[in-house]
Amino acid sequence: MVPVLLSLSLSHLSLWAFGLVSVLVFLKLTRLLLRRQMLARAMDRFSGPPTHWLFGHALEIQQTGSLDKVVSWTHEFPYAHQLWVGQFLGFLNIYDPEYAKAVYSRGDPKAPDFYDFFLQWIGKGLLVLQGPKWFQHRKLLAPGFHYDVLKPYVALFAESTRVMLDKWEKKAREQKSFDIYSDVGHMALDSLMKCTFGKGTSGLNDRDNNYYLSVKELTLLMQQRIDSFQYHNDFIYFLTPHGRRFLRACQVAHDHTDQVIRERKAALQDEKERERIQSKRHLDFLDILLGARDEEGIKLSDEDLRAEVDTFMFEGHDTTTSAISWVLYCMSLYPEHQRRCREEIQEILGDRDTLKWDDLAEMTYLTMCIKESFRLYPPVPQVYRQLSQPVNFVDGRSLPEGSLISLHIYALHRNSTVWPDPEVFDPLRFSPENVAGRHSFAFIPFSAGPRNCIGQQFAMAEVKVVTALCLLRFEFAPDPSRLPIKMPQLVLRSKNGIHLHLKPLGPGSEK
Repeated sequence: MVPVLLSLSLSHLSLWAFGLVSVLVFLKLTRLLLRRQMLARAMDRFSGPPTHWLFGHALEIQQTGSLDKVVSWTHEFPYAHQLWVGQFLGFLNIYDPEYAKAVYSRGDPKAPDFYDFFLQWIGKGLLVLQGPKWFQHRKLLAPGFHYDVLKPYVALFAESTRVMLDKWEKKAREQKSFDIYSDVGHMALDSLMKCTFGKGTSGLNDRDNNYYLSVKELTLLMQQRIDSFQYHNDFIYFLTPHGRRFLRACQVAHDHTDQVIRERKAALQDEKERERIQSKRHLDFLDILLGARDEEGIKLSDEDLRAEVDTFMFEGHDTTTSAISWVLYCMSLYPEHQRRCREEIQEILGDRDTLKWDDLAEMTYLTMCIKESFRLYPPVPQVYRQLSQPVNFVDGRSLPEGSLISLHIYALHRNSTVWPDPEVFDPLRFSPENVAGRHSFAFIPFSAGPRNCIGQQFAMAEVKVVTALCLLRFEFAPDPSRLPIKMPQLVLRSKNGIHLHLKPLGPGSEK
C-alpha cells in the first residue's frame, strides 16, 4: 500500500512540476511576443532586408559575413534599416552621420540585451552603468586619463613593444609570413598590467600569471558567446562547458583584483609605504582609482573598484590589439605610406633612440594613416543603445522610448555619401582642410557624445608608440596567399589571423 501511495505522490509531484514549467514557459513566450510586437511597431516606418522565419537576419549574416553584407544593405536602405537577431530581438541599424548624431549626442544607456553578457565578468563598471552613477564614475575616472598621467606610459608601451619586436626578429629569420595578432595581444596585455597594477608579465607571481591567463580566456569565451546564438540565454549558457569555464575564469579574475586592492589599501595605511607609492615614477590606474573622491569626499567601494579595474583590463586589451594589428596590416599593403611614416619618425627622433610624449603630437602623417586604418578597420565595428526617450531623425521619422539602436560604425565609415571612394586607403582624408568640412559624426572609431570611449587618448598614444617602433625595426609586407578575413567578435578580428612578412631593417634603424 505504501509503495502505491508513494508512486501516486511522485506522479502528482511530476504533474505539478510539469505544470509549473509549462506556465513559466508560456509567460516567458508571452513576454517575448509582446516585446517583439513593441519593437516591430516602433520600427514600422523603417524597411529592411527580408527575414528568416526563425533566425531573422542572423543566418544570412553568418553565411555571408556581417560587415560587408550590411554595407551592401546601406545602398538599398539609406540612413537605416531593421536588423533582427532571431525573431525577438530587433534593432534599428544606423550608418548615417545625422542619424548617429541624433542618438549618440545624447547619453542613452547601453542596450542590456547585448551588454548584460559582460556583467558576470566586469560587473557594473563604466561600460554598462547608466544614470547618476555612470556620471559619477565618469567624473571620478577622468583624471586617470589626463595627459600628465599618460605621459609616463610612453616608456611602458615602448618597453613591452621592444620585447615583442625581439621575438619578431627571430621569427623573421625564417623568411616566412606569420600571424602577428596573438603577439600583439600579448604585448597589449603586458602594457596593461604595467599601467593598471604597476607590473608587466615579466614581474608576475603565480597569482598574477593566473590572472593574466584568465583575462585571455575570458575575452575568448566572451567572443564565442556573442558569436553563438544558442548561448545568448544565461540559463542555457551557464549549463554548458563554455559557461562553466567562463564562471571559473571570472572567479580567478575577481579573486586577483580583490587581493591586489586589499594589498594596496593595506600598504597605504603604512606611512613609509604610502610615501613610496606616492613617489613612484608614475601612478598606475589602481593608484588613481584608490585616490578618487567625489565632491563629498566619498571613495569608490571595493565592488566599484573591482568593476572599473576589470572594465579597463577588458576594454584596453582587445581594442588596442585589434587597432594595432590592422594598422600594421594597412602599412604592409601600402609601402609608399609605410615609407613616409618611417621617414617622419626618423626625422622626429634624430639621434635619439627613445620616444617621448611630445614626439607623438609631431607624428602628423602617421596619425593620418592610423585614422584612415581606423576608418577602414574600426576596432569596435558596432555599438548598441536603448533609447531612454524618443528620438526624431533628420528625415522626419522617429523612434519611441525603449527602442534598440545599433550604430554600425564599419558601415558608417564606408558611407559613400560622406567618403568618396570609400574602399581606397587615403590618409589625406584626415588632413586639416578635409576634416574641417566633414560631418562631426562621420568618423567615430571611439563612439561619440557623452558616452564615448574615456580611454581614447590612452589608446591613441599606445597605437602611435607601438606602430612607430615597429616601423623603425621592420619593413612590413602582406602575404597574398593568406589575406585576413574580417570578422566582428566584440572587436574587429580576422578569422584566419593577420599574416605578414617582416624584413628586419638592421642596426641603427631606430635612430
